[in-house]
Amino acid sequence: MAVREPRGVVSSRLADPEAYVLDHYIATGGYEALRLAVTEMSPEQVRQEVKESGLTGRSGGAAFATAAKWDLLADGDPRYLVVNGDESEPGFFKDRALMEADPHQLLEGALLCAYVIGAPIVFVYIRGEMALAQERVTRAVNEAYGRGIVGASVFGSGFSCDVVVHYGAGAYIVGEETALIESLEGKRGFPRIKPPYFPAVKGLYFQPTIVNNVETLSTLPWIVRYGGAAYAAFGGGRFLGTRLFCLSGRINRPGIYEVELHHPTFRDLLYDPTLGGGIPNDAELRAFIPGASFPWFFEEQLDLHLDGDEVGANGSSLGSGILVLDSTSCPVRTAWRLVRFFHHESCGQCTPCREGTGWMDKVMRRIESGSGRLEDLDLLLDVGDNISPGPFPHPTRWGMEPVVVPFPYRQTTICPLGPSAVSPVESSIWRFRDDYLLHIKEGGCPYREHPAPTR
Repeated sequence: MAVREPRGVVSSRLADPEAYVLDHYIATGGYEALRLAVTEMSPEQVRQEVKESGLTGRSGGAAFATAAKWDLLADGDPRYLVVNGDESEPGFFKDRALMEADPHQLLEGALLCAYVIGAPIVFVYIRGEMALAQERVTRAVNEAYGRGIVGASVFGSGFSCDVVVHYGAGAYIVGEETALIESLEGKRGFPRIKPPYFPAVKGLYFQPTIVNNVETLSTLPWIVRYGGAAYAAFGGGRFLGTRLFCLSGRINRPGIYEVELHHPTFRDLLYDPTLGGGIPNDAELRAFIPGASFPWFFEEQLDLHLDGDEVGANGSSLGSGILVLDSTSCPVRTAWRLVRFFHHESCGQCTPCREGTGWMDKVMRRIESGSGRLEDLDLLLDVGDNISPGPFPHPTRWGMEPVVVPFPYRQTTICPLGPSAVSPVESSIWRFRDDYLLHIKEGGCPYREHPAPTR
């Protein structure tokens, strides 16, 4: 299908080298939505526009309605807004780009959210390694304070809100909202048990707290400026509006693309000449991963639409980071690198994740280095089943129809990090068992001699 141009809801300034400067942002329509909201609209009117837009969370695959999340806030004073800028999953780099290139858009969206929920203070939590994002967001906040956009009586409206920028220390686990709150409080980033620690009820300093990610908040200025109905005109079903997708791996045009949801397919996203542009050298597609922590997809799933319900019904989740493998890519090595990442980033609070991801990392390393054993495949699946119990085809049952990986995950851990490490192992063993056998029988990776494809 022809991919419809979404008019750059959140990405219109990503290629503008001066967009991070306040005067330039204002010249391109910046802060008009905030001025309109605080001087002419009530918080409830703004909330209704967001509700009508159908905007859902843009952090991963949960896709919880943004306005409905705000409605969950318990009574209490003060209330807090926390901006989750700790994006760090392999293949995800959209939030980083938004903070670096268009920080005022994020700040405007955060202030709009604070206005709706009645938060007197916003905490912007930025991943420790994102030095440029930290610099740009901090500069944006200081510029906004100087113009009366942040602080006492925003635009003379009587609405006051302060903004604090907090730099993380580089832990993937604090991308989980309760671990982020723990870190923000000065403690080790351990996820909290839910219930009772739902942030909307017991969040930062055990006060009602909303945690939204960067893209979600960056979408709010457009919605308030043009109306929720205009945003809902994109997409369809339960997945309305647009979304940023990051393409990486064996793809001709890696980068960030904003497309509408529901109508385009993965094939459009990967092969449209204005988007991914296909695979280098017209190589065969082996797999594409719709999020490093999600079950893998293959050629037969290319025509699934960018709709979370449709993707979920087929055993995975709609993430924002699409990693592409072609005929020269080693699925074993890819799975091992993902397992190694999740093992390294485990906070260590839950035994199945702390120990199990380490065991899988060691076994995968053994297979990839040429010292693997046939029984390692059973061992990997057995360890994975203890972290994330559920049906999955076992090597001894290989002739049977595949069993769809249960998603959302069943888990024996507080947060989904442990099951995230299981996903690449089980996906790759199910689809590419012969590649594992080649590694074991030939004593090494058969893809190491293949040159990287040229564009």
